[in-house]
Amino acid sequence: MQHRTGARRASILWLLVAAACAPRPGALRPDPVVAVPAPASHLGFEVGADRKLADWNQITSYLTALAQVSPRVRLDTLGETTLGRPFLMATISSPATLARLDSYREIQRQLADPRLLPSEGEAERLIAQGKTVVLITASIHSTEVGGSQVPLRIAHRLASSSAPAELEILENTIVLLVPSLNPDGVDLVGDWYESTLGQPWEGASPPFLYHHYVGHDNNRDWYAFTQRETQLTVERVHNVWRPQIVHDIHQMGSRGARIFFPPYIDPIEPNVDPLLVAGVNQLGSFMAASLTAAGKRGVVGNAIYDAWTPARAYSHYHGGVRILSETASANLASPIRVPFDSLQPGRNYDARQASWNFPEPWPGGEWRLADIVDYMEAGAFALLTHAARHRAEWLRAFLEVGERAVGGWPVWPAAWLIPAEQENPAALNELLRILVTADVEVHRAGVPFRARVNGPAAAGRRRSIGVETEAAGPAREFPAGTYVVPMGQPYAAFAQAMLERQEYPDLRLYPGGPPKRPYDVTAHTLPLLLGVQAVAAESVEPGVDQLALSEPVAAPEVRRFAPGLTRREGGGGRTVAAAAPLRIGLYQSYAPSMDEGWTRWLLEAYSVPYKSLHDSDIRAGQLGRSWDVVILASQSPADLVQGRRAGSVPPQYAGGLGGEGVAALAAFVQEGGTLVTLEEASRFALEHLQLPLRDVVAGLPAADFFIPGSILRLELDGAHALAAGMPEGTIAWYGEESLAFEATAPQARIVGRYGSGDPLLSGWALGRERVAGRGALAEVEVGAGRVILFGFRPQYRGQSMATFPLFFNALAAPRRGPGVPASWDSFSW
Repeated sequence: MQHRTGARRASILWLLVAAACAPRPGALRPDPVVAVPAPASHLGFEVGADRKLADWNQITSYLTALAQVSPRVRLDTLGETTLGRPFLMATISSPATLARLDSYREIQRQLADPRLLPSEGEAERLIAQGKTVVLITASIHSTEVGGSQVPLRIAHRLASSSAPAELEILENTIVLLVPSLNPDGVDLVGDWYESTLGQPWEGASPPFLYHHYVGHDNNRDWYAFTQRETQLTVERVHNVWRPQIVHDIHQMGSRGARIFFPPYIDPIEPNVDPLLVAGVNQLGSFMAASLTAAGKRGVVGNAIYDAWTPARAYSHYHGGVRILSETASANLASPIRVPFDSLQPGRNYDARQASWNFPEPWPGGEWRLADIVDYMEAGAFALLTHAARHRAEWLRAFLEVGERAVGGWPVWPAAWLIPAEQENPAALNELLRILVTADVEVHRAGVPFRARVNGPAAAGRRRSIGVETEAAGPAREFPAGTYVVPMGQPYAAFAQAMLERQEYPDLRLYPGGPPKRPYDVTAHTLPLLLGVQAVAAESVEPGVDQLALSEPVAAPEVRRFAPGLTRREGGGGRTVAAAAPLRIGLYQSYAPSMDEGWTRWLLEAYSVPYKSLHDSDIRAGQLGRSWDVVILASQSPADLVQGRRAGSVPPQYAGGLGGEGVAALAAFVQEGGTLVTLEEASRFALEHLQLPLRDVVAGLPAADFFIPGSILRLELDGAHALAAGMPEGTIAWYGEESLAFEATAPQARIVGRYGSGDPLLSGWALGRERVAGRGALAEVEVGAGRVILFGFRPQYRGQSMATFPLFFNALAAPRRGPGVPASWDSFSW
């Protein structure tokens, strides 16, 4: 009975979808048929075959062959990846459209910026001529292997089919297909997977990050633009084509739904235009209905994922919708069996129970790469069908979003003002780079002016605690040369989202109950993270358009200032002319840590020499012979000590630090070394090195204490070398695994404390009084050495530039205390 009910429901949905999707009569004609090679003829296996993965060279060569024979496909190399592979984009449309790509890019440019349109009639003419531009991106997370394979099927079908549905897509859309946002990872994971075949650990996750620096966090880089692949996609795809629709193809865990489409669950970031929210909801629901009607079970919407952080959604602030699809995974390309009883509840649904947003559960059984690719392909073509069928509506909505932005939202200020004189010119440079990279127009005022300000100035005015909040009042004077971000511009939403404080809503599972967990972090205020002053101007006198504004400034080059990190030979206060470079070792676990990757990226970005240390290096002991400083990036004590389970990976990758490694680190410190622990690794130090500190928030229930990625005030002891060159008041990025210290003996010194009173600056903090005034940064003397413990991540995702100096000081600053000579140079930009 249940099966017949499901079949009847699917039949009803099919009628609805068929009515909406049936090809309309018209003048669509197939272009001349040419021999288009199928992927299997090129690869030697079918896309989606068990235990078979095309590598990046095969993907590149197949798309090259397709572009050579099909007049519907153009292939471009946009640049090189982090490790030097070609970064590709295929443009797919009708031959007539491909012949006039420049004119369609110009249509997109004018519709994106209504200031360029002379009349409403011109807008309608462009809408009538334009195409829906759809960007499909895949394989940003390289262990989600279906994402690197399905682009071959999508490209082949569009290049070869003469079916009415595909011809309509070709006629009415321009498809930009980026087959992988992380080509390096395609090969890294593919090579690893092939090495596991036939072994007990077949299909296991690799013992390294699958993006060279940031692993899974490459999908958290869509506003900071730190990584090469993000920069290429933003600068050479998004900002060139301004797509109306972005389809981002992902995979998720294997024990839930088979595929997710939007709507997203609450909250939605408040600067996303409501028209885009409605478009996401409509398109995602259409895709879900299309797949359900086609007999694909286990389709869920309005579950799991929210749309709060701009770190995952560049298009939401640039006139386009972002459709995230997440398909259930196998063991890489190896099949798995998933019994129905092993399916689990997720956020806002239960994979074993039908509901309004999950109408037909999957019954369990075999799940393989072929299923993953089938679901992904079906989702992509449902999206393309809608984009083609509703071409004019998508273009008109795109124009309206731009018109609303140029007109200015009532809740936005008139402009954001960024003083040109800042304590840290490199941080100002970084803020300008981010804004300009995101196509935000930043000008310089040609004359002095006055402005009434209301809102936060950024963190870290020297010798001030925390963040200034300026109530609306008498106008302030601003000099010529001040950077001005007028809010009547197409991408003002991005500027507002990045410059204002976040106020994440207090969402509970039930009234008075525990909090609903955000999918990701809750705060992203760039002036706070960077330590730059920026103020929101409610009004400008004599007016923004009277400030003799310069032309929009260009993105400044990234000019990083390498800190001077040296050690001086000798002691007792003697001056020694020669200075040797610090010998820095960074531990790299085989249970890979993204925070380790970000730390590597930071050290290399600032030209700080280091070497990676692995389990065997640490276990061997006698670390002081080779290293002055050892860094443990944020990672759980269990992962650090136990590592990967024996039998789950090859033997050389199993075991973690173990007892030998813990003893070696303890001896290293006793004999004079410096151990620097970041966030969760500080819990390891507390547990295994018997330090006279305790974490005052350890074990608190989430109903009482929950800070899921927010920005707090940080107060520093300016007399301590770890705070050298820093203001007494700055910020700390506090996440779910962060700590708050209390010293229990004199040899433990608290150097930085979370702000007293209310420490929250941006985001959400439940039970924030538990950390107010508690330790955030501590130094503990142990024998001849020391442990420096950060309760937070001072180098958070390469973004928290305001606290980078604390990290570098921890590597190089002298110890301070009675009878302790200065033996290290302090940090300097």
